[in-house]
Amino acid sequence: MSVSDPIADMLTRIRNAVALGHPTVALPNSKMKTAIAKILKEEGFITNFEVVESNPPAQKTLRIRLKYIGERRERRPVITGLQRISRPGNRVYSGKREIPWVLSGMGVAILSTPKGVMTGQRARQLGVGGEVICKVW
Repeated sequence: MSVSDPIADMLTRIRNAVALGHPTVALPNSKMKTAIAKILKEEGFITNFEVVESNPPAQKTLRIRLKYIGERRERRPVITGLQRISRPGNRVYSGKREIPWVLSGMGVAILSTPKGVMTGQRARQLGVGGEVICKVW
């Protein structure tokens, strides 16, 4: 099955897995998805991620281990929200001065810049703008 927006598909799979309390989520791999997973790990939203070879070697799988706080009954996910901002039909670009804040700094905006995929905080430090991919909080 072909997906018109693979990043939105990734975010939806993570959102659904968090809502059901699954420990891991698996999805088709790409460079952009791996870069987003790396940022989520660095910011503490997920425990870990790995790229796994599939049985037919045509497509690799990205396996993400989700992060939860608390024990059994009081267990809550670290990720409380994911929002796709720039879509194939509506690209959203931001200059270095208009990079959005997410929950007054409690969340993270992920941008695709000429210097690579990075958080909004890092883009402000480097003084670059780019396409706002998503917001995570």
